[in-house]
Amino acid sequence: MDHRKCSKTALQNAADNSKYVELVRSGEDYFLRLEKLIDKAEKEIHIQTYIFENDDTGNRIASCLKKAAQRKVKVYVLLDAYGSAALPNSFAQDLVQHGILLRFFSPLFSLNNFYIGRRMHHKIVVADEKMALIGGINIADKYHGTTGSEPWLDYAVQLNCPAAKNLQILCSDYFFKKGSSKKIPPVLHSAGSALVGILQNDWLQQKTEVCDAYTNAFIHAEKEIVIVGSYFLPGSRLAKALKKACRRGIRTTVILAGISDVPLVRRATEHLYSSFLDHHMRIFEWNRSVVHGKAAVVDNKWSTVGSFNLNSLSCYGSIEMNVEVHSVEFAENLRAGFEMVISECSEITKGSLRQRDGILNKLGNWISYQMVRTIMLFLTFLPHLRFLKNYRL
Repeated sequence: MDHRKCSKTALQNAADNSKYVELVRSGEDYFLRLEKLIDKAEKEIHIQTYIFENDDTGNRIASCLKKAAQRKVKVYVLLDAYGSAALPNSFAQDLVQHGILLRFFSPLFSLNNFYIGRRMHHKIVVADEKMALIGGINIADKYHGTTGSEPWLDYAVQLNCPAAKNLQILCSDYFFKKGSSKKIPPVLHSAGSALVGILQNDWLQQKTEVCDAYTNAFIHAEKEIVIVGSYFLPGSRLAKALKKACRRGIRTTVILAGISDVPLVRRATEHLYSSFLDHHMRIFEWNRSVVHGKAAVVDNKWSTVGSFNLNSLSCYGSIEMNVEVHSVEFAENLRAGFEMVISECSEITKGSLRQRDGILNKLGNWISYQMVRTIMLFLTFLPHLRFLKNYRL
């Protein structure tokens, strides 16, 4: 009898949590939710994304935004100038002419303020301080999928809880260039029986919340760590925490890209496979589409999803935002999703690695690793110089 009551309570908690915080995967489901969020907005919408493309998906979302503006909803769109550089001027002008407030985060080049590395890497939509989508999914066909190709593997979280208000404040600060003046400490908000926090990473503004959260989760892991990692090249701090966890006997699994939109980075990651395997990590490669997800589950109770890649560029160069969820139910749901992905992956073992590790392949991976490390150091070094000059957003 007691067991039945406990089971009923657990199911009720899971149902309650899904009202407030819900896992979303890339594809039609994400974009249907995005359309619904925009269509139901009554006062204010913020969209901040790295890539907004002039394709079927981009035009579909743009149409929704224009309709919202016609309903007198205030629509704020912040795009990264580099990530969305291919967006035609006519597309941007059409948004503005329909009453949408559009801003690009910093030009790539500037005579008085030259820099490359610091990018606005958010993927956030929030409406009326009530509902939000936050994750790693940009607005483009490749994240939706087409008739001939699957969507890139990625994740987001839909929030219907007080964390959405926190998120809208942060988005407003960035849009109106107040990002450097306001430092809101991370707060855990109630979402049913779950706790939800918004984490920022902007090294230039002394915000390292995402990097710190990952590191602490790895350090304090008791049983298991599972990561979906695009562009996976953890710096010394995160790599050290992961390897220490492995030495403590923590089961560690990473789901990585078998194919990538940046082959050089994929080969650089492959250079690290031997070290990962030596530390008893399990490696799985997803080959059905590009891996773009940035998500993790630790001990089936702590989860994070967002824009933050486990590499030095996200740690020190880009402006990132993640959501962290303290919930067994949410973690188990995300973990189950990872298991479905793993079931369709190829596992990399020492044996399979030896079969592909010819001299030329090893040399190519090593060269790729050195090149990517050098590029990342360069891209993150320039923001450090600007920090010394008290650069402000």
